Amino acid sequence: MRMSRSTASATVAVALLLSLPYEAVPHARVKTPVPAPELFGAACRTAVSGSHVTAYCHNPYPETDRVSLHVQCDRWWDVGSDGSPVAAGPAMTVRLTGRCWKDVGAVWVSHQKG
Repeated sequence: MRMSRSTASATVAVALLLSLPYEAVPHARVKTPVPAPELFGAACRTAVSGSHVTAYCHNPYPETDRVSLHVQCDRWWDVGSDGSPVAAGPAMTVRLTGRCWKDVGAVWVSHQKG
């Protein structure tokens, strides 16, 4: 009994694949898991109105963020201020305020894990 050409070709192809060394056979690529980014830090927005500063910080993450408002006044004789840390718990919004006597030079909010 004689094999057809297509059956013979398939048989030869399978025999060649089975005779290849293990390293030559294509393997599925396994991706190493990428660690998830650390989810931390309240989103803060600041507003300056004259010499008064207000910051609203909302923490959407499960860890507490201790936020502090820092105000640098524009005049050399006007003392700036560093606010004490306020705990912004999960899904919580906090309001921070500060002021200068005359003009505000710079405002920023610092974060630390609580």
